[in-house]
Amino acid sequence: MMSSKKIVPPFTAETAVQKVRGAEDAWNSRDVDRVVLGYSPNSRWRNRAEFITGRDQIRAFLLRKWSHELDYRLIKEMWAFRDNVIAVRFAYEWRDDAGQWYRAYGNENWQFDQEGLCAVRHASINDVPIKEADRLYHWPQGRSAAA
Repeated sequence: MMSSKKIVPPFTAETAVQKVRGAEDAWNSRDVDRVVLGYSPNSRWRNRAEFITGRDQIRAFLLRKWSHELDYRLIKEMWAFRDNVIAVRFAYEWRDDAGQWYRAYGNENWQFDQEGLCAVRHASINDVPIKEADRLYHWPQGRSAAA
């Protein structure tokens, strides 16, 4: 959730989209240290059924996630915003080490602090097994081709 210019609340339509695009770029980089810096030191998450607090737990979660979710490709879309909150819908594809592909669909609700760091993240996600031939996201690792 980093950008060359610090984006802080209250958000406008333009800055909310910039915040979402920055988050998408960071997560697609799979650079754990880059992603973690977008969250406040005491950020609280609910990710599926897992509850996470603070950057150390976020870092551990992401390392575990990306060691299992291989060839990860993500697209985020701003759904709604107000003041210091943004709602996002997203889809991403990944494969496991056995070669089974999945597409995950979900929604996230983000709340930001005055510094523009995400202080609260609630994510609801569903995985759908897909065939490799049904994949939609084929760009090289890193920034989305849609960006």
